[in-house]
Order: sequence, then structure tokens, then C-alpha cells
Amino acid sequence: MAPEVERVAPSTAPRSADVARVAGVSRKTVSRVLNGEPYVSDEARRRVLAAAEELGYRLNHAARALASGRTRSIGVVALGTAGYGTASLLVRIEHAVRDAGYTLRVVNTPDGAPEDIAGAVASLLEQGVDGVVVSEPIVKGDVPLRLDVPALFIGAPPAPSFTANRTLTVGVAAHELARAATEHLLDLGHQTVHHLAGPRQWYATKDRIEGWQAALAARGAHEPPLLNGDWSAASGYAAGRALASDGSVTAVFAAGDEMAIGLIHALREAGRRVPEDISVVGFDGNPVFAYVSPPLTTVRQPFEAAAREGIRLLVHAIEKPGAELPPADEPPVELVVRGSTAPPPSRPGGSVLRTT
Repeated sequence: MAPEVERVAPSTAPRSADVARVAGVSRKTVSRVLNGEPYVSDEARRRVLAAAEELGYRLNHAARALASGRTRSIGVVALGTAGYGTASLLVRIEHAVRDAGYTLRVVNTPDGAPEDIAGAVASLLEQGVDGVVVSEPIVKGDVPLRLDVPALFIGAPPAPSFTANRTLTVGVAAHELARAATEHLLDLGHQTVHHLAGPRQWYATKDRIEGWQAALAARGAHEPPLLNGDWSAASGYAAGRALASDGSVTAVFAAGDEMAIGLIHALREAGRRVPEDISVVGFDGNPVFAYVSPPLTTVRQPFEAAAREGIRLLVHAIEKPGAELPPADEPPVELVVRGSTAPPPSRPGGSVLRTT
């Protein structure tokens, strides 16, 4: 039977020594566990965390910052929007930062203007963050900043004149996902695929256009004129009204799920069946659209994989500034096939326009 362990009086604030005594480990092991360091067994880690929870022990972040010269915080610059893709990536970043033993500080920008990004980064630096994540899809233009901490860009290359102690980039496989969406439609037998792109100032739009173009070029398919939306269902609806009168259109790849849903609504209003007359593929992987009619075929953005890989590399750069970065893992490419895609209609000359 395990010996009884003296408990801390309720009026006494617990210390790391108390956690060590309750867990039956050394104070050094407690320090390693609570600081997220390696070389601790799973069993010891479990006991330390259980003891800390039982005692109500909270790590003194201020004291740790003074001892290490770091605040163990990471700042994120993000576009201020509730859009599924942008918001989902931010949530995954928060999870990855927390699991790495750091706290998160977020500053949103209204529209991705270079001066707003510069101001957001400056605000984070004033808070003493150990590293910066730019989860900002509209970085175009000059951002004249010089950081003395590592910086991670997710889904976009570093902005011009943006220099840091160490600059890292992690992609979200947008080019490969767009190519997979287009290839899926071509594999079904469609002679070409129209593309409803996002706003031209977004890097995500550029990557998806290039993936679509690459898939068409590889098959020798004709490249139709581009349509542009603004990620909203309303812009997809407007594009659908424009395409509905063209009987030669049999397949559309939309650069966002919400645009795809608006597009389908307009097509069906005009008497074009989906997928019997026109197949539609979206982009993002919003799980809500598995329950619309027809369920939306889409490509799923690897938000969690990109966030975890990016934060892993950023933490490595923070904690081992002179060490070579480990090799980066490629994000997965996932096509989710549902009911909005099918082979093209067999009638000569394409589908027949119907009126309601």
C-alpha cells in the first residue's frame, strides 16, 4: 500500500514542492512537466498533472518569464472575420499553441491592409511575445517590419520588407486541393471545368486558380473565363445566374463552400439540375454542407495539420534558435465526394436549359 502523503492546508497557496510531494516525483520532474519539456515518462507526466489539478496549483508565468527571458506566449495576426475557413484555422492555432505550453495573444485586422498588419505585429511585440504567427490571407504590399523574434506565415508567403529573427512558412495545400477538385470533375468525364474564384487580392484565390489551371492544362482541357466572387453565398448566387443560361456548362469548381451553395441555388432556380445537368465542387470542407440538398462535394482544408505543423516549427525556432529546423510534413489532400457531382449529361451539346 502506498504511504500516505501529507496534503497542503487549504489556506496555504500550493507550491511546486507540494505538487512534487503529492505526485511522488522530484521538483525537477514537476518543472519539466509544467514547462512542457521532453524526457518525462507518460506516467510521471500524468501524476504531476493530476497532482497540480488536485492542489489547484497554477504555474507562475511571471516568475518563469524572468528566469527564462521568455513570456511563453505567441502572438497571432488574423483577419477579423467569422468566415468558416479563417475562423477554423484560428481555432486550430489556439489549440496547437495551448498544447505546446504557450499562451495565445490575438490581434485582428479589418481588411488585411499592410499598415494594419504592421500595427498588429507592433502591438504583439509590445506585449513581449516570443514568436508571431501571421494567419492573414490578404498580405499584399509592403510591410516594413523587422522582428527580433521568429515569425510564421500560414497559407501565404512572407510580405515584402517583412524580416524576422527567423521566418517560417507552412502551406495549407490550396494548390493541390484545387487541382484535386478539378481532376475529380474531369475524371467523371466533363470536357472542362468552370471556376468561381474568390477575391483577387487574396493569396488563397491565386493558389486555387493556379491549381485549377494546372489540372486543365495537364488534361489538355479548354480553360473557360474566370468568374470572381467574394466568398459569400450571395456572390455564388450571382455567378450561378450568369452561368445558368449557358447550356455548355456541365461542371463548376467554386473556391469556397458558401459560394458553391449560392451557385447551386441559382442554377436550380433556373431549371438546371445539380448534379444531373451541372456538377459542383466546393472548397473548405464545412461540415454543415453535408446536410444540404444535394450534399456538397468539396475538398477539405487541413486546418489542424497546418496549425500543428506550423506551431511545432515556430516553437522549435523559439526554444532552439541556433538549431536547424526539422523537416516539415506535407498537409493532407482530402476530397470528400457527395451528391453534387456526377458524370456529364449524355445529350449531344450539353444539358438542356429548363425553365420553372
